[in-house]
Amino acid sequence: MSNAYDVIIIGSGPGGYVTAIRAAQLGLKTAIVEREHLGGICLNWGCIPTKALLRSAEILDHANHAKSYGLTLNGTMTADVKEVVARSRGVSARLNGGIGFLMKKNKIDVIWGEAKLTKPGEIVVGKMSKPVVEPQHPVPKGVLGEGTYTAKHIIVATGARPRALPGIEPDGKLIWTYFEAMKPDFMPKSLVVMGSGAIGIEFASFYRSMGVDVTVVELMANIMPVEDVEISTFARKQLEKRGLKIITEAKVSKVEKGANSITAHVETKDGKVQTITADRLISAVGVQGNIENLGLETLGVKTDRGCIVIDGYGKTNVPGLYAIGDVAGPPMLAHKAEHEGVICIEKIAGLPNVHPMDKAKIPGCTYCNPQVASVGLTEAKAKEQGREIRVGRYSFAANGKAIALGEDQGMIKTIFDKKTGELIGAHMVGTEVTELIQGFVVAMNLETTEEELMHTIFPHPTLSEMMKESVLDAYGRVLNA
Repeated sequence: MSNAYDVIIIGSGPGGYVTAIRAAQLGLKTAIVEREHLGGICLNWGCIPTKALLRSAEILDHANHAKSYGLTLNGTMTADVKEVVARSRGVSARLNGGIGFLMKKNKIDVIWGEAKLTKPGEIVVGKMSKPVVEPQHPVPKGVLGEGTYTAKHIIVATGARPRALPGIEPDGKLIWTYFEAMKPDFMPKSLVVMGSGAIGIEFASFYRSMGVDVTVVELMANIMPVEDVEISTFARKQLEKRGLKIITEAKVSKVEKGANSITAHVETKDGKVQTITADRLISAVGVQGNIENLGLETLGVKTDRGCIVIDGYGKTNVPGLYAIGDVAGPPMLAHKAEHEGVICIEKIAGLPNVHPMDKAKIPGCTYCNPQVASVGLTEAKAKEQGREIRVGRYSFAANGKAIALGEDQGMIKTIFDKKTGELIGAHMVGTEVTELIQGFVVAMNLETTEEELMHTIFPHPTLSEMMKESVLDAYGRVLNA
């Protein structure tokens, strides 16, 4: 078998494996290099298994409020942490196997090992520096591994890893990253979560549903700082109603470790310090690109703040070398990586009408309880840009489907350019908004105006009706409020 390819992709996360499939569809001889397990962090340790955990938490929440639905449970519903984790890992393993099938189906060679760039168009694959994490994800025997491989085009898709703060580095026992938080061998009674981005808030929500006493510490003035302030404020109130303790404009300045607990020193913006003792601390202060040990320096690849610098098509400053996904910079989202990879490979293949990705139209979703989803400009950002805007709002409390579901706490907010009627932002908080947001993403991608949205017929009774009502509200025409 020849070690020469048209395209080699380093990393098999969502960006990597999707790019490989599209490359194969375009007739390119393709290989993908993986050092640990197919699917990357998203499938094995991020997007997918966390949603499985959160689903268990959601069912537990519903069961604990069964009486409000006219139902009586004989006995108390409790969580078996081992079984909850086992289900989550099983979901991951099932999808991991599915990616292996897709590689085989599309005749994509999988090269097992760690890749290093040696010169333009060439990589050397060495042994994996760490073993496969779980028996559900074994490295197949008798496949490609160590050796030298060449390709006309090499795409780096190595993803990212948890960021560590100096002096508060995760140790796998008392200070956790999402790796340990996803596979607890016991359920802590108390927990400090450092950081309130999507990862931090999702784990805070999960562990609170499991009955854990959770305190979230956030440096910024609002939780989920990238979200619209109005949505963030609403979400905070709902999370606090569920019993989460949230401290904003504060930082964990020091952590003292005990035999089986931590004491976090939390410093507020006025310089005051309080201590919080808990069983464990989750460090969720962001992620950083995996750019080390790739040989980037040898080739003179330009980087910035821990990420590879690219143009709108994934090109680096080195001919024939590209980067996509988390390693190529924010937003660090799986769906951004996938689309970025497709754009990159279609440009390489010479397809016509390939356009750079519009980052303003990438949706963001946080799967806490209540869920949060958004796309486009926040109200504050729109005003910063000097735009004249119209803002519409609609409450879940006025929607029949939400009331019937017993999920009447939430809101939808839409932002329009006052002059053109263009939808420039949509922000949601409440049940299932992570499924609803795509309607607004499609609308923005089609450059839809308020008139077209007003004349779109939404089915009744659905949660989606609130999307139209929010549009109507922006123009003083709301019907059901």
